[in-house]
Amino acid sequence: MAQKQRVFTGANRTIRAIIGAILVLVITLSAVNICQTIGKGMKIDITDQRLYTLSAGTKSILGKLNQPITAKLYYAKTAALKGPDQIRFFNNYYEFIRALLEEYVAVSKGMFELEVIDPRPFSEEESEAMRYGLKRFPITQEENFFFGLVVQTQFGVEKVIQFFSPDRQNFIEYDISYLIDTAITRQKRKIGVLSSLPVMGDDMSGYMAQMMRMQGQTPRGPWAIIEHLRKQYEVTQVPTDVNDINDVDILLVVHPKNLPERTLFAIDQFVLKGGRTIVCVDPHCLTDQPRMRPPMGQPPPAQNSDLNVLLRNWGVEMPANTFAGDLNLALAPRMGEDGVVGLLGLRPECFNSDNVITAELNQVTVLFSGVLNEIDLAEDPNEVGPEIERTPLVMTTERGNTISINNPYELMPMMWPNLTKRFHEGAKALTMGYLLTGRFKSSFPHGVAIEVEPSDPNEETTTELLTGLTEAPADGEDCAVVVFADVDFLADNVAYRDSFFGKMVVGDNSALLMNTIDDLSGSSDLVKIRSRGNFRRPFDVVDRIEKKAEKETAEEMKVVELAIAGYNAELQKIVASAKEGEGEVVGSAIIEQRRALELKIHQAERQKRTIRMKRRERIGGLGRSLQRTNTLLVPAAILVVAVVLSLRRSVRKRHYISHASDA
Repeated sequence: MAQKQRVFTGANRTIRAIIGAILVLVITLSAVNICQTIGKGMKIDITDQRLYTLSAGTKSILGKLNQPITAKLYYAKTAALKGPDQIRFFNNYYEFIRALLEEYVAVSKGMFELEVIDPRPFSEEESEAMRYGLKRFPITQEENFFFGLVVQTQFGVEKVIQFFSPDRQNFIEYDISYLIDTAITRQKRKIGVLSSLPVMGDDMSGYMAQMMRMQGQTPRGPWAIIEHLRKQYEVTQVPTDVNDINDVDILLVVHPKNLPERTLFAIDQFVLKGGRTIVCVDPHCLTDQPRMRPPMGQPPPAQNSDLNVLLRNWGVEMPANTFAGDLNLALAPRMGEDGVVGLLGLRPECFNSDNVITAELNQVTVLFSGVLNEIDLAEDPNEVGPEIERTPLVMTTERGNTISINNPYELMPMMWPNLTKRFHEGAKALTMGYLLTGRFKSSFPHGVAIEVEPSDPNEETTTELLTGLTEAPADGEDCAVVVFADVDFLADNVAYRDSFFGKMVVGDNSALLMNTIDDLSGSSDLVKIRSRGNFRRPFDVVDRIEKKAEKETAEEMKVVELAIAGYNAELQKIVASAKEGEGEVVGSAIIEQRRALELKIHQAERQKRTIRMKRRERIGGLGRSLQRTNTLLVPAAILVVAVVLSLRRSVRKRHYISHASDA
């Protein structure tokens, strides 16, 4: 009977264990399902640079959506699996972009929908992708690779990213948000151009054109950059004596030379009201050449422009007769000549890689550009001035320095070599372009007085006081101004070249202005969106090990390289000593010496390879130690947890036994 009871007891324990395991499994699956359902919108971004967290600007754009937006993400995932390694690399990039777009869906409260499409060969989806203009990369005879985005509104507006290039990864959020922002803005942006130069061309009216021809002059057409802008925007001219600027979205001020006070006030008020503004000033504009040469003995007319009256209230100023110089960037005016310190060919390191305006620029040419210096905005030394964010866009290298002149004759082409000779390298980069954002104050808090012409010619001219905002409204948009200290970079002979097909773009001069307008033409929320940060995380430990290894082996490497240089010099002497007609000598002693030197050079090259192998072994040793650490870390952590739990259980068991025995 006791034996039978023990059998039943054992069976009951087995059944209870099975039932317990099933219940645990059910509870686990239920918990997972509940967490997936309830916690779907609860996400934690643990990446170092918050890669999957949308910026405040994007959230504001999505929060203002008043119409549904559909985003179609085309990614040929099946085709990518059949492609080479270069194509398969995009799988991880696709997952990142998809996760980011899903964040757009989560934040938009149902106003943003996402469709993920894998276009198969000869399918309707593939035809759609081609119709939208997405870039197509053939992989096989039938398979094509697509990776792009189409944003559609219910009113039929379509905006497209033709291809997600990896070099735009830092700005992927900006690109997507720009598509959404411009898709819901249906009207064409209007650009007003205010300039002391004939950038819009000469007055082409019949009378003026006839008068110019009678004087032997040909009316000038608009600059190529204006024709470039007209392809995307509505461009209009703003008079240089305007009292109010209110019918443009973006104001482009080019070479503001001797502007009247009322025009300065109009620009000031336009900026305070939230109008986006681009200012190009120049301490010496080479393009500003008079149509007629001045008489002999008279000084040439001034070629500088100045807007410091406004710039100082925006946080920067441009010193007069001061130019940015850099021998590392100096360009030669003609082939075969030395570079001129004021003619600069800016390279990628001269552009702010963390800003969408300049991140992808490679080459921009500036001619005697000015320098923009940040200034303290506090009126009282004991107070803090208004908060203005000053973002450098265009700089020299760290060896740049200023050039100062005493008279304009020093800037004549024949005097350029003298500027280079007396130039001294500096120790920090000079800034030639700034993006300025924030709450600006007016440069004319008390207004400006203007003269009003009477309607009756017999009456006297009266004075009227123009007043306006004293600072940007607290409930309005932040002010945004981009300032460049050069005008010549937009000129036809710098930014373009004549070709059989017309004006051809040269370098990135025009791209710099177009990028600036594209950035400012968006909403204020879009302007606030900066880069997603540099995704290439620095390997500081590896860099330190490499520098240390190079330092330790530098002396050894130097000795080997000097030995190789000596062997090569001896070899050259031997070859030079072998004159024609000395075949017997060359065939004996000289050839033996040559072979011996070549063997020494070969051995020295092997020593260099051995030194390089030592350096790489240090990095390899680091990788192996990190791998071992990562491999052992998790088991060690589990072992520690197990030991702690075992000790805790043992302590509780002893505690329970001691209390039970006392009872």
